[in-house]
Amino acid sequence: MYADSAKHATIHALLAAGHSKRSVARQLGMGLNTILRFSRATTPEELFTDQWQSRATKLDAYKPYLDQRWQEGCTNAWKLWEEIKEQGYPDGYGNVRNYVSTTLRGKPHPVGPRPPSARAVARWILTHPDALAGGDRLQLKAVLANCPEMAALAEHVRSFAHMLTHLQGDQLPTWIEAATATTELPSLRRFAQHLERDLDAVTAGLTQPWNSGVVEGHVNRIKMLKRQMFGRAGFALLRKRVLLS
Repeated sequence: MYADSAKHATIHALLAAGHSKRSVARQLGMGLNTILRFSRATTPEELFTDQWQSRATKLDAYKPYLDQRWQEGCTNAWKLWEEIKEQGYPDGYGNVRNYVSTTLRGKPHPVGPRPPSARAVARWILTHPDALAGGDRLQLKAVLANCPEMAALAEHVRSFAHMLTHLQGDQLPTWIEAATATTELPSLRRFAQHLERDLDAVTAGLTQPWNSGVVEGHVNRIKMLKRQMFGRAGFALLRKRVLLS
């Protein structure tokens, strides 16, 4: 292969310098057909591809199936080999790998729909199922069906939301126990462990009807006014606007 690569480089260098194919054949002592074959190959690898493609192999009967699976989006050579092996293909993985790398890699395959972003999936999970649009509901269902960890996370989030909206703080210890038992969701486990550190306060927040929403609203309004007057007024004007509004 190294010798053919050197010949390929020499032939292309002479042709690029302006020599005719017949002149190159005479200078190198090679047949004209050989020079033509080397000149048509843009890379040395194409010489071997053409050489092997002209020979019948046991893989030929399975190439239509491999082409079809490639068009369907399956680009894993090992998986393709396993599939045709179940159909009776007698040879090893190497031939399938070579066919994929030399032939199928150059063929476009359909691009499927873009997967949803992490932000979109988080929004779907945090939204009440009845409030989700039809398309979002279907996409979330597909995500959860293909990812058991995500399905488990969605179940924990929804049970916590139900506990929050229905003021069922007495169920918090049970929820924490279930969340900390999920070894495949370390972030959820850490969240549950943090809740357990201040269990009485969190339980009260999930049980009592009072909240700090009104106070937080006033704080946000003051921050907005301060941003609006930044660089134009001092604390006195800010105090006046807050008291008069």
